[in-house]
Formats: sequence, structure tokens, C-alpha cells
Amino acid sequence: MGRGGALRLLFLGDVVGRSGRAAVVEALPGLRARYDLDFVVVNGENAAGGFGITEAILQDLLDAGADAVTLGNHAFDQKETLVYIDRQERLVRPVNFPKGTPGRGSGLYRARNGMDVLVVNAMGRVFMTELDCPFRAVDAELTACPLKQGADAIVIDFHAEATSEKQAAAYFVDGRASLVVGTHTHAPTADERILPGGTAFMSDAGMCGDYNSVLGMETDEPVHRFLTRIPRARFEPATGPATISGLAVEIDDRTGLAVRVGALRMGGVLAPAEPAFWAD
Repeated sequence: MGRGGALRLLFLGDVVGRSGRAAVVEALPGLRARYDLDFVVVNGENAAGGFGITEAILQDLLDAGADAVTLGNHAFDQKETLVYIDRQERLVRPVNFPKGTPGRGSGLYRARNGMDVLVVNAMGRVFMTELDCPFRAVDAELTACPLKQGADAIVIDFHAEATSEKQAAAYFVDGRASLVVGTHTHAPTADERILPGGTAFMSDAGMCGDYNSVLGMETDEPVHRFLTRIPRARFEPATGPATISGLAVEIDDRTGLAVRVGALRMGGVLAPAEPAFWAD
């Protein structure tokens, strides 16, 4: 399938600390131009020192080319987020937070090619803080704004620890969403694919941060805590060169379903990867 008839979408995994956000802000304008991107989603829940996101950092990501920024379990670690999230329409927190939580769990946005993209953020419950059922919450969003009726494309950021829960969520909505991509574990998986119903999926997009670390954090404190079970200091984001990790998807404008999918990794210490269908 050629460039015509497809929305080109890039999803970038959890941005961690100064190293990760600097790499994304620097690279994203060039990525949009090089790959002729129509829509970009970035998970920003670890962008502020590894914990949450400030409004200034959010604006930097939007200015660099993000169309929507998703969150996760660290959504409100920066207390200012409680104040500004309602006015920032492109910031999406997990939809299954309790009723009355500030902000929005989904948003409908116009892509560069004119297609309307629904972005939904959900948080898993296995090995995580108990929230409302993410499956029922996502189902309600897709029922209210169905693919090719309310939205031309639908992207779901499923922020969860267990790959089983992420995979189950993807099959639950297969054929009703364009993409389900996992975030939170900060380690890119090698299972990107298109499910039988046409939904693109990857268990975890990985992080945008320094991989010479423990999940983006300097190694001394995590190692100390595993050895002693006693906190000694704060977790501090690693500051070495960042790897940008994410997922590239082409979505058919007639069906709203995925036709091609591939991992993107650049910079830092991980082996580089580029979607073969965008390499030309």
C-alpha cells in the first residue's frame, strides 16, 4: 500500500527525565518531516524528573510536534497537574480514574491529513493501583465514539505492568481500534503486529530515556533497595544519551484499521530500528 489512503502515526513510549525529553524535543520535528507524519502521540508521565509532567514540559512536547500526550500511574505526581490539566485539552490521563478526577481520559483530535483521531488512555490493574475496570472504561469510549462513525482512527495507550493484561485488552477491542500500544514497563517488546481483526498491537513501546539505567533511573538506588529493602535516597533519572523508542503505524483511511506496523528506535545504546515501509 502506498502513501495514499493511509494515516501515518507515530507513538513514542514513556519519556523519562531530562535526557528523554531533550531527545524527543530535538528529534520529533525532524521525524515528522522525514516520515511525513500525520499524527504523533507521546506518553509523558515520567517527563518531569521521572515522576509526572509539568505544564512547561507538556508545552515543549506539543511545540515539538506531539498532537496528544498520554499519562499513567504518575499522572498527578506533579501537584500542579491538578490545576492545569483541565485547560490542556491535549493531555490525556487514564480514563478509568474515579469519577470526578480532573482532566479527560480521551480526546478527539484532527490529524494533519484531516482525519479525526480518538486517543484513549487506560491503566491496568494487575500489579498496579486498583482503579475502575479498564476494559469496561475503554469499551464505553469505543461505544460512544465508534471507529469510522465517531472517529476515523482510534489509538489506545494501555498503561500496565502485565503483558497478559495488555494483550487481553488488545484482543478485546480487535477490529474496533486502530492501535493498542502498551506503556509503563520502559522495555520495548518485539511483538509488534496486526491482530486478526486489523488492530495494531505492541505489548510495550519502551521508553525515551537513558537505557544505561534501571527503568530510566540511575542504578545505585534501585540496586540498593533490592539488596536491603530500605530506601536510601530519591530515585534520580539517568542523564546519559537517550534512546527514542516507539511504534510506527499506517492506518487505512477507509477502514480505520492498521495495514502496516513497525518499531522505531534511534540513538542511545539500543540497536536501532526503523520501519521498513517508511525507510524509503
